[in-house]
Amino acid sequence: MSHRRQTKKRAVLVAAAGALAVGAVPAATAGPAPAAPAAAAGEPGAPETLSTGWTIPWGTSWLPDGSGALVTERDDFRVWRVSKDGKDKKQLGTVPESQTTGGEGGLMGVAVDPDWATNHYVYVMHTSTEGNRVARMTYDGTALTGYEPLLKGIKKNKYHNGGRLAFGPDGYLYATTGDAQDKPLAQDKNSLNGKILRMTRDGEPAPGNPFGNYAYSLGHRNPQGIAFDSRGRLWEAELGDAKKDELNLIKPGGNYGWPTCEGECTVAGMTNPKKTWGVAEASPSGVAIVDGAVYMAALKGKRLWRIPIDADNEDVGTAKAYYVGEYGRLRAVTAVPGAEELWLSTTNADANGGQADGSDKIFRVPIG
Repeated sequence: MSHRRQTKKRAVLVAAAGALAVGAVPAATAGPAPAAPAAAAGEPGAPETLSTGWTIPWGTSWLPDGSGALVTERDDFRVWRVSKDGKDKKQLGTVPESQTTGGEGGLMGVAVDPDWATNHYVYVMHTSTEGNRVARMTYDGTALTGYEPLLKGIKKNKYHNGGRLAFGPDGYLYATTGDAQDKPLAQDKNSLNGKILRMTRDGEPAPGNPFGNYAYSLGHRNPQGIAFDSRGRLWEAELGDAKKDELNLIKPGGNYGWPTCEGECTVAGMTNPKKTWGVAEASPSGVAIVDGAVYMAALKGKRLWRIPIDADNEDVGTAKAYYVGEYGRLRAVTAVPGAEELWLSTTNADANGGQADGSDKIFRVPIG
């Protein structure tokens, strides 16, 4: 039962296996769509509707062989497998012990193990009774089974739950956590909240973590997008409060300021963002990296941002917005493996979007 609550040069995705991707429903459901016009060099072209009938598709992750992606629906706790061509969609099951928060919690991130062909592991982040969890399940190509919590007790709240999962080039699992509307937790090195966590596949703190625990970075308010670039650097998008949203370049042990700073910061020991936006033009969720640029999906801003990055230094270029107000709240964006395109999804069926269940869509976006 459903509950309403809440991108032609070359395409280079160096995201972790299991980083953000979105699925599609069968062509018969989506209906025929005209071919998208060619995109300008290095820029996204006109989106083409690939899939309709979704309700808050929150997290996505590609199978390592590129044959399809797994997609989560936040408030219904369902996990789907969608073929790369969008012609086949199958529900694999639901995630046990999941619940919503009446806001931003529920079934959020998903990450397929890079060695899935051997171990069949899939990781999810979801809200449960005691808080948010990272859990592991088994997908044998047919169904999702064998629920096993790996990390429990990440404080939850109605909002600020983070929720994104991605495997890094180092083989470890990264998870974003919000401050759970308890600001001091973001600066507490011993708290799981307001952090980017780094862990082993069995849910233990990864070796070499800067504080000897799960925390990889701290000082985060509500991070919802992470992706790795061609040098293996980690980029993160973060929802601000009333002033500034951020794009950050994450380094181990870095302190990204919240709640001491929002946006630019002059306080010693705090790391400045690489780019900021007013909250009305962004409120970012998912990010993907393609052909030397970060693509950032915006919720309140209802647009897709493209931010050029430099592989040789830490500079970022001028950000440019696309599709402003055309498709509503944009939640997830990912590069399609082996193709020069992005998938881009909406979450207009959440409370802030105010649309009916089943109104969300997934688009295919060509990259010029």
